[in-house]
Amino acid sequence: MTREHFGPPWARAGSRGEPPAADDAAAWIAGAIPDDWFNGRPEVTIDRDEIVIVGRLPEPALGDGATDAEKTAAEAGRVASFREGTRDRRIGIAQQLEHRYRRKVAWGMTCGGTSELFTTLAAPTMTRLRQPERQVLDTLVDAGVARSRSEALAWCVRLVGEHADSWLGSLREAMGAVDELRRQGPSL
Repeated sequence: MTREHFGPPWARAGSRGEPPAADDAAAWIAGAIPDDWFNGRPEVTIDRDEIVIVGRLPEPALGDGATDAEKTAAEAGRVASFREGTRDRRIGIAQQLEHRYRRKVAWGMTCGGTSELFTTLAAPTMTRLRQPERQVLDTLVDAGVARSRSEALAWCVRLVGEHADSWLGSLREAMGAVDELRRQGPSL
């Protein structure tokens, strides 16, 4: 198999660089989805590879006497029913988004305390690590925390993300401000 067969369609056969900006994607999605699907606008998260759309579904009416297990089961049923009932329409919207923004699209639902993501992308990420960093990963593998260096690296990234949310949020805001200044600057 030749190299151009790997990766998403927009990265094959001589396509160049980054996908287009997706600054208006959340608004486009809000206009494309039916008004009765979610309670409010869906949460839209975008990176270079993927657009993840998570909608909030109304909680099932079970009454005051429902146990936690019954609530969890009812919420899971609501999510599963919505997923199956909207599959064709969601696929159509996703295809339009993939064409427009050159990114894969994943959907997710939240209902009460239940959240589920459907078919999210696991994008390969290449990195070069020196021996001390590789030893950290190998320790995690040897301790049974992860099955491989790849899984250990993903575990480390999740751990940093959980413990550095406020710092990462500030960093993202600062990067957004820099992007806005670039857009306002003189064109060459």
